[in-house]
Amino acid sequence: MELRQVRYFVAVAEELSFTKAATRLRIAGPSLSQQIKALERDLGTRLFDRDRRTVTLTAAGAMLLPRARGLLDQADELRRTAAGLARSEPVRLGYVNWKPPDLEQRVAGTAQLLVDAWVMPSHAQAARVADGSIDLAICWVPTTTISDGSLEARLLGADLLYAVSTGPHTTPVPARDTIVLIDADETSWSSWNRYAHEMAAETGAHPMSISDGGVTGPAFFDHVRRLGRPVVNCPKGQTTPVPPDLVARPIEHPSPYWTWSLVSRRDEERPVVRAVVEALTRDVGEPGRTGLGLADPDAWLPADDPYRR
Repeated sequence: MELRQVRYFVAVAEELSFTKAATRLRIAGPSLSQQIKALERDLGTRLFDRDRRTVTLTAAGAMLLPRARGLLDQADELRRTAAGLARSEPVRLGYVNWKPPDLEQRVAGTAQLLVDAWVMPSHAQAARVADGSIDLAICWVPTTTISDGSLEARLLGADLLYAVSTGPHTTPVPARDTIVLIDADETSWSSWNRYAHEMAAETGAHPMSISDGGVTGPAFFDHVRRLGRPVVNCPKGQTTPVPPDLVARPIEHPSPYWTWSLVSRRDEERPVVRAVVEALTRDVGEPGRTGLGLADPDAWLPADDPYRR
């Protein structure tokens, strides 16, 4: 005896019509009849008297109906209890430096979200999802990492990068006239270095190796002053105010974007984790490319970016 057969029995008993019950259950009429007959065989008793026009409960069917309803109620309560227990287990999320400002509001009522305090670079966060240290991460992730780590990635946000240069001009600067810094510290800057190398190769930007952690922070602005040329600002410095003696300039032909993915494990089995993924990306997805600027013909993404077209 299967629980679905009990549910079918109750539906037919309430409708007193196989046709109406099949419509209510969204299954084919012949399939419903076969399942009721199988249930009758398992129980060793006939549940319905039926002819071409009418369906009525037998005495045994009428006696079993309240118990069948009680069994379904218990099953539904079991599901609700299990769902509640799943929601009570926190979903661990890591990020680099950006997350949606309404992150908690988006998942309200869905799960207890635990935002990890360890702010790590993108490649490290993706690796932590792959090895199970955290459930989700907001990071930049190339397609090779997604494949190698058995991960899934959904578009969550995008940063339009700009250049910082000495003043006074704030006019757009062609990508080929910019400098991209590449740091010797691969532990911290692996993802950015990968992005910078490819940007230089495809757009004509000038790569420059450094070893002082100056991809961002005060040392970055010192590099801009020393070089006297526009330097591409990395996503980690997007919200850092530009000093008064320097200016931010848009980059064009092409305009470089840095994407943020919500990364999860491909074989993730916890429904609550899947629910958080849906809640966070529901209004983004592929249609969101336009709102994020990625549909702009001048937009540039690395070849290994999962959203490049």
